[in-house]
This record gives sequence, structure tokens and C-alpha cells, in this order.
Amino acid sequence: MAADPEDIFQRHTWQDYLEREGRWELIDGVFYDMAPASHPRHQRLVLRLATELEEHLDCDDCEVYIAPIDWRIDDHTVVQPDVAIFCERPYFSRTPPLIAEVLSPATAYKDLEIKRKLYERCGVKLYVIVEPTDLFADIFECVRGQYQFRHKALYDHSFEFDLGGCRTRIDFKHVFEPPPTG
Repeated sequence: MAADPEDIFQRHTWQDYLEREGRWELIDGVFYDMAPASHPRHQRLVLRLATELEEHLDCDDCEVYIAPIDWRIDDHTVVQPDVAIFCERPYFSRTPPLIAEVLSPATAYKDLEIKRKLYERCGVKLYVIVEPTDLFADIFECVRGQYQFRHKALYDHSFEFDLGGCRTRIDFKHVFEPPPTG
């Protein structure tokens, strides 16, 4: 998740992003490398989150997408959220109403700090941060330009999301692997 040390003081653009080899995110003109292929548990959680959001999405104008999908925020910022609901086609430049990121050791700081501040600044209405080891998700809502904590969803919780004209929900028992018994 490190910023590229070779050019941390340069301010890169969308065109630089298009020409760059490998998987990167561009945040405020700085390249951040994408972590190597994630642990299978991470991928299962991303798929299950997307499935839950899709199955319960009550909206004709929005769709659920999973990474890698580019959200070009401006000429200096392009990110690839783990899961996002976009309400436009075919290119993604408008702010999605909901983004979910699944934490991993390699991306936790970026997701909890850098991308959280970016999503807040861009007005992403709902931000879901999933902690796969301890089986919970923190749900934030952007109110008057700042994220407010709304709910800590545990394994057996369900949460409904108002996307502003559309609705969806997540039953977390269908996202998290069952906790150990006994």
C-alpha cells in the first residue's frame, strides 16, 4: 500500500495512470501500489458483500460493482473500491452513494485513513469498513461533509441502507463466515 517513493513529490494525472504498468491507485496525484492478490477470505467477503447488496438493491438506476473498477474522481485521483454502488453508466465519474472496503494488513491504513478522508471529502454517503478477522463492519454516513459512525454490524446483524431514492441491505450472517462454536 506504499506510495511510490520514486516520485512521491510529483503530482501525477489520469494520463500517467493510464500509462502506468501494474495495479495502482492514484490519490491526490500520488501513486499507491495495490497489494498483491488478496487472501481468499478477502475475496470471499468482497463477493458476499456485493451479492448481499445486489440481491437487496431496490433501484433501477444503480448497480453493484467489485474491484478492479476505476472510479475517476478527478484528473489526479483514481481509486478501485472493493465494492461500490454506482448510479451511472458506462463510466464512473460521479460519486457513488455507497462504498465498502474489506481490510487487509497491506491496505488497512490506506482504507481507514487515506481513502476514508477521500470518500468523506467526495461525499460518498455510506462507507462500510469490514474487519474480516474480528467479524464486524463499521458503517459511517456522511452528514454535512463529515462521516458519522452509524453502526457496528456483527455477525448476526442486518443493516438497511438508504441511498437517497434507492435502498439496499446487508445481512452480515451471509457475509461473514460462521464464528467457531464450542
